[in-house]
Amino acid sequence: MVVSLLLALPAAAGLWLLTGARGLDVRPARRTALAAAVGTLVLAVAVVVADSAVDRPWLPELGVRWSFGVDGVSVPLVLLTAAVGVLVAGHAWVEVPAGGSPATFLGCLLLVEAGALATFTARDAVLFFVAFEVVLVPMWLLISRYGDGHDPRARTGAAQRFVLYTAVGSTVMLVGILLLVARAGTSDLVALAAARGSGLGGAGFAVALLLVVGLAVKVPVFPLHTWLPPAHTTAPTAGSVLLAAVLLKMGTYGLVRLPVSVTPDGVATLAPALAVAGTVGILWGGLVCLVERDLKRLVAYSSVAHMGFVVLALATGSETGLQAALYGNVAHGAVSALLFVLVGGLKQRWGSVDLAVRRPALRETSPRLGFLLLLGLAASLGLPGLAGFWGEWLALYAAWVPAGDRPRVVFVTCAVLAAVGAALAAAYALRVAGIVWAGDRPDPEAARTPDTTGPERWVLGVLAVAVVALGVAPMVLLTTTGDAVARIVGAR
Repeated sequence: MVVSLLLALPAAAGLWLLTGARGLDVRPARRTALAAAVGTLVLAVAVVVADSAVDRPWLPELGVRWSFGVDGVSVPLVLLTAAVGVLVAGHAWVEVPAGGSPATFLGCLLLVEAGALATFTARDAVLFFVAFEVVLVPMWLLISRYGDGHDPRARTGAAQRFVLYTAVGSTVMLVGILLLVARAGTSDLVALAAARGSGLGGAGFAVALLLVVGLAVKVPVFPLHTWLPPAHTTAPTAGSVLLAAVLLKMGTYGLVRLPVSVTPDGVATLAPALAVAGTVGILWGGLVCLVERDLKRLVAYSSVAHMGFVVLALATGSETGLQAALYGNVAHGAVSALLFVLVGGLKQRWGSVDLAVRRPALRETSPRLGFLLLLGLAASLGLPGLAGFWGEWLALYAAWVPAGDRPRVVFVTCAVLAAVGAALAAAYALRVAGIVWAGDRPDPEAARTPDTTGPERWVLGVLAVAVVALGVAPMVLLTTTGDAVARIVGAR
């Protein structure tokens, strides 16, 4: 019952704001969205503590059940999604972008949250696909109507590219799910994971290929990543936070829940190509960040690099690799959310975040923003003691000693090149710090750049604490996922 309330609350509040309260003033709309988000977080904690689940017939003629629940793999992502939902609702006190009704904007945020929570808790393959698609329309609306920039064509182009890539990837994934269900005779993800592809016969590899390719678009895996930078650059700050911290995690979670758990032999065949694609994404993202001028676009390309580490870790097929992928997923959610809120705040203050524009030192004009920027950059480059370190280090270790059925030469080469990519991350992080934090010109009007205050300070503070906590106490998360990971890997 509690898990049903968890999904119903943000969905109902979001639909009401989107359809029945479009003329609502910004203040009551903010309060409604924040109350719904806080209530969702409370319910998420209750679901995790009580291990709540629901399982009842939904489409009995097709054998599809209304089945939701949590396990060690989904618990961190459910809590992350609910917490980020509160933060983006709180951020509405800092910025509600123009382009439409504030109620519509906030309703879209809640619907994205509801779709993500349903995705992370679904225990039926068809239900997983339906939940996966729920986020498509509200995120398209956030990008196309409320996106940054003065050029409507840029917003429309970024939104259309997002929809096109996601729809094509989802279509490929749907074909894989239908083939899987038809061959296995069930859509129950628990039963499918227990069978380990034994009932698929010769279709096992085809199912794995379709699922991996379809979900790779959402991760995104190189070269299917080209929709992400325009979407991030154009989306409003809250949209970028949800996109990076929640939506990308749906792709990697889907890889773990479907092909990795259900068709391990097919994934083992695809693993070398997946590892190479992840490594190329790490290097490509790092090289682009070294020359990118737009700071928001730079953070978007850094996400491509960071998700490359997650993909490389998944491809290794080992318990360490799967732990690294799940940890890196959550860590990237916290780090990217912190950076996008920071960059959005700087863009709101400066009008643009073009790194070619000479500006005074942020450490002098806005010391709190400057400190948080350094913290986010340090976490992004994988500094020990911060969230980004453990996922990347464990991914490199897992690639160095992959599972026995993986070609070691390929994975060791990928590990070496990924380490080079980590060095590139340090280079572009120092580049940004030198330009933005240290500055390159004195400015007598520096005081006009206000420091973080009020709700923005609380949002950034919570994210900063999360970044530090994940780095200092990694075992909290690793212990949560440990048993579920052991079951997935040990059943092979």
